[in-house]
Amino acid sequence: MSKITVFSGSAHPGLAAEICAHLAVPLQPSTLQRFANDCLGVRLEANCRERDVFLIQPLVPPVQEHLVELFLMLDAARGASAARITVVMPHYAYARSDKKDAPRISIAARLVADLLVTAGANRILTMTLHSPQVHGFFSVPVDHLHALHELARHFRQYDLTNAVVVSPDLGNAKPAAALARMLGVGVAAGAKQRFDDNRVVISSLIGEVADRDVIVLDDEIARGSTVIELLDRLRERHVRSIRIACTHGLFSNDALERLNCQRDILEIVCTNTVPILAEKQVSKLRILSVAPALAEAIRRIHDGESVSALFQPV
Repeated sequence: MSKITVFSGSAHPGLAAEICAHLAVPLQPSTLQRFANDCLGVRLEANCRERDVFLIQPLVPPVQEHLVELFLMLDAARGASAARITVVMPHYAYARSDKKDAPRISIAARLVADLLVTAGANRILTMTLHSPQVHGFFSVPVDHLHALHELARHFRQYDLTNAVVVSPDLGNAKPAAALARMLGVGVAAGAKQRFDDNRVVISSLIGEVADRDVIVLDDEIARGSTVIELLDRLRERHVRSIRIACTHGLFSNDALERLNCQRDILEIVCTNTVPILAEKQVSKLRILSVAPALAEAIRRIHDGESVSALFQPV
């Protein structure tokens, strides 16, 4: 690991420090400056020449600021003659903009992927993309990890003899089925229709959930509208208990409080791909660390080993 250099942007320095602790390498300093004209500037405070450079920066709010900071870090590393630059982006916020579902709209997932490569990215390491096809939007290699192993390890502590994993929609049914196989339980899915960013309708559930212990699995939770709508369908079928799980706990506005006050939700489980401020955390929230998985992926990328064992569905 003598030729590895790791930097963190300002989006999630806590996760970067944890990753470096697992790698037993120092987290190198960088400086972010805002000039009088509101432009940003970045300086990497360690040698990059002929080094294997990893830039850790999830795209979390404020997304645009953190994205521009990442562009500047990439440009600085490339200008400093880095041998290879890998962007470690645990959460790719623009992955939701993956198709043209209305006239005259941009497909931002592809545009941002192109911009990252233009800025200097040679490789991308990410986790649980909202849509699998976004993997193919990048013209450089992408290692796409998931957090199913961490989630399965957590839920195995409970009695799962009467459990079922429920996906809020058919698009997320494959990861839900993979988690169900890991846990040795059944799987169900909702028939969801999204009308806008705030309005979601789940008309029915496919699968047996009555009198079962339900684990709701989604890739990310932002406003919580989908989960709240799904709760109504689950209550109609008189489920026994409900636990909520996701990889990316964005929890915008009062989403965490809304979920925490639902009497039939026993637990809200997410990972630390996205930072959650201490003052926003609630009693039912459990945060699992993906730093060991990301650190192992970084080690394998650096050593030229296979990463496939870390991101295979099962």
